[in-house]
Amino acid sequence: MRYLPHSDHERAEMLGVIGAADIDALFSAVPKSALKSFDLGLPAHSPEFLVEAHMRALAGKNRAGADGPFFVGAGAYRHHVPATVDHLIQRSEWLTAYTPYQPEISQGTLQMLFEFQTQVAKLTGMDVANASMYDGSTGTAEAVLMARRLTRRNKIVLSGGLHPHYRDVVRAYLKDDADLQCLSASPEGQGDILDHIDEQTAAIVIQTPDFYGHLRNLKVAADAAHAKGALLIVVITEVVSLGLLEAPGAYGADIVVAEGQSIGNALNFGGPYLGLMATRKEFIRQMPGRLCGETVDAEGQRGFVLTLSTREQHIRREKATSNICTNSGLCALAFSIHMALLGEAGFTRLARLNHERACKLADALAAVPGVTLLNKSFFNEMTIRVAKPAVEVVEALAARGILAGVPASRLEPDDQNTANLIILAATELTTDADIAALCAALAEELQ
Repeated sequence: MRYLPHSDHERAEMLGVIGAADIDALFSAVPKSALKSFDLGLPAHSPEFLVEAHMRALAGKNRAGADGPFFVGAGAYRHHVPATVDHLIQRSEWLTAYTPYQPEISQGTLQMLFEFQTQVAKLTGMDVANASMYDGSTGTAEAVLMARRLTRRNKIVLSGGLHPHYRDVVRAYLKDDADLQCLSASPEGQGDILDHIDEQTAAIVIQTPDFYGHLRNLKVAADAAHAKGALLIVVITEVVSLGLLEAPGAYGADIVVAEGQSIGNALNFGGPYLGLMATRKEFIRQMPGRLCGETVDAEGQRGFVLTLSTREQHIRREKATSNICTNSGLCALAFSIHMALLGEAGFTRLARLNHERACKLADALAAVPGVTLLNKSFFNEMTIRVAKPAVEVVEALAARGILAGVPASRLEPDDQNTANLIILAATELTTDADIAALCAALAEELQ
């Protein structure tokens, strides 16, 4: 961050231009009670080189995913991101025009977003995709609100396999609405969501692969929802799975929400990430966010425009269908570049490699005494039950330099059934040596 010092004369000159008597006048609208009236307790200023040394010491305490065996997933996945992606998104023409409010001067950005929408629509098997959402969790909440507008019903049912963070974000958006039903966690793939569908249901929300890694056959769920006039919202946290699994549009999904981080975007301490949303053409008017379209100009040349953006708060304010405004434009660009580099065949190979690595991990874990694999089917993520509290096991392995996954109890602290469960993910970056190190350490800790 740049520090731009100003003299007292320069400050006075700027205040004079805007007609403010002093600095305090800039905060006249802030109630006196809200102004700071206490010492923050911050240390005195330090020389620049000491501050840099302090920050480097803090950064040195971090452990990167590439520093050793890494099996953490649960909604954010470590994949290889080609250097080309980072090189291109840092070009000035992308960095300075990542969100086009004046689309006629941002043809390159608009074309990229149009290509991005096309990629997402093809991946999900849906008619149309937007560009874009903040992340998968807020995208899920937006999909729930969209379903309510479309059906004019209020009841929403969240599957027990939905990521707990996604569930909590939906709760926050709906303010714990009484018409929101959150089913109990289903770590072994159980669930009775179909029994909760009735004539008041706006939508059911099901994740596949789910939070615990189970693959779901959602054709039955789609049919059951549609029979009652409800919608099926499909959530996907690992978008690479669409390289092998049937597209949601093929089995009757009405709205598809996904986290796009796996393609083109590194882990980045949890963000910024990228929400994908796609739906059927007849629902387009209620889909939040912007849509870019292709057209021709007065001379018949190909051009791109913002076809629909009136759902955003910077235009419609409180009448907007969504509060989304500046979206994850650079993350969408990174996604689109990486997807273009892979191509259809490359994306399928990436998905197959992920599944093969996960199969290797599952076979190795099944041979460890004290470990039970809960999944009958999975893509690249799975859940195991261990003979000791999962938090203790994960912490012990972390001390050995092995990040062995996520204790389910960290995200489901109120569910006693998750105390001994660990969720692990394998990607194309998981090596045989990583798997061997994990299983050997796990066997020793469970003795």
